[in-house]
Amino acid sequence: MAFPQQRLRRLRATEPLRRMLRETRLAAADFIYPVFLKEGAGEKAEISSMPGVYHHALDSLLKELEEVSALSIPAVLLFGLPISKDATGSEAFAAKGIVQRGIKAIKTSFPDLMVITDICLCAYTVHGHCGVIENGRVDNDKTLDILQKVAVSHAAAGADMVAPSDMMDGRVGAIRAALDGNGYAEIPIMSYAAKFASHFYGPFREAADSSPRFGDRRNYQMDPANAQEALREIALDIEEGADIIMVKPALAYLDIIFRAREKFGCPLAAYNVSGEYAMVRAAAARGMLDEKQIMMEVLQSIKRAGADLIITYFAKEAAMMLKEG
Repeated sequence: MAFPQQRLRRLRATEPLRRMLRETRLAAADFIYPVFLKEGAGEKAEISSMPGVYHHALDSLLKELEEVSALSIPAVLLFGLPISKDATGSEAFAAKGIVQRGIKAIKTSFPDLMVITDICLCAYTVHGHCGVIENGRVDNDKTLDILQKVAVSHAAAGADMVAPSDMMDGRVGAIRAALDGNGYAEIPIMSYAAKFASHFYGPFREAADSSPRFGDRRNYQMDPANAQEALREIALDIEEGADIIMVKPALAYLDIIFRAREKFGCPLAAYNVSGEYAMVRAAAARGMLDEKQIMMEVLQSIKRAGADLIITYFAKEAAMMLKEG
């Protein structure tokens, strides 16, 4: 049946009708809110390249999480900025490290808020790379030993889930074995399974003080041109024990999110990263677009592509808009 019998505009005529037939629906339960906890910080300090996002001291973070919890956002993704760094990132697995103390404080104040912890070394190493450096390159297998220690230390502190973001080969299997072997078999792993060597991470590197001091990360993060390789990475992580897989970044990689949704039955997260956030904020500040409407359109596109969960710095604003209807 074709025009004039079929008129698709009939189903767009009113807002109630559009709402009834909307295929993709966002909810606060879809969001994970990234937060930055800085050792030695006093009051919260805004990150210059990410307006509205802050470096927090523990007290200011707990205050912000009151709002997060009230908005029914179910989880935070916790990043730590230590006061000292070394060649191997040993502060990342210190029993009284900034993340370990943060986990305990959050779970004490907000027992129902899920704490997901980023497992990587870039913010903890003097060289800014995601692993141990040998002969000018990241040594994959030596890095795995440290990642295991980090994951176990986070679980011991009370983390609900760990999220390795380093892109070392075999890290999911290594972390799974370490967690299981230390009595944490119930702790899920959300793997940054397809993490691309993207230029959209620029503001995050200021936020996490994690810029490489030499070279770049292209020999361990993925080539942005490769889609089939991304599916191989995801398949390997699932085989090694990943409970949730992630695509990062989101907007320039919606095709990867869609392919992963079509191919795998695993829960799927996508990271709406710092550069994507900063672009919207910057354009809105110059009056070039409607920030709230663009924010919601971006998040809706990520979910429409197939993501079950969206890690986003817009989580609070989006949850507030959804709450207000």
